[in-house]
Amino acid sequence: MLQKTYDWMMEKAAHRHAVWWLAFISFIESSVFPIPPDLMLIPMVLAAPTRWFRLAMVCTLSSVVGGYLGYAIGYYFMDSIGAAILAALHLTEKFDAFKPLVDEYGVWVIIVKGATPIPYKLITIAAGAFHFDLAHFSFASFIARGMRFFLVAVLLWRFGPPIRVFVERRLKLVTTALVVLMVAGVAVLKFL
Repeated sequence: MLQKTYDWMMEKAAHRHAVWWLAFISFIESSVFPIPPDLMLIPMVLAAPTRWFRLAMVCTLSSVVGGYLGYAIGYYFMDSIGAAILAALHLTEKFDAFKPLVDEYGVWVIIVKGATPIPYKLITIAAGAFHFDLAHFSFASFIARGMRFFLVAVLLWRFGPPIRVFVERRLKLVTTALVVLMVAGVAVLKFL
């Protein structure tokens, strides 16, 4: 099933309304869809490198807006819809482990987790279920998703097709390294 979904996404990435499809996939991935929008973003940036900023912004904004749907699912329907989504995607254990992190680190854990390939739907549903402050959720989501999608778009714009395989295979490593650098930078500024 995932292969068919992947093939469908690749077809939509070449569609004349590809930007709308990218927005739609970014939106639904934030709450229910199992495949990240990066898989559409990559070929779209490679096909139109000068549009990298616009494509990354569409991906970011749509993902954040979709995050509100995930947040609402967690906030209002955790026991029914939220639990079913997390169970279907095998994220229930991660959900249970997420609560203490949110309680202790708040915005930072949403930024860090939202920028990495950890399923964003886990974060959005959990934030709603834990009644995390919506303004802080919005801020953290925009930073996290922006870091992720702009990093992918900039790498593809700057290095072109040769970086594609690296990004596709090592996206988790690249985004994790970016997050570590960001956290280290904040720590250095805090202690100076």
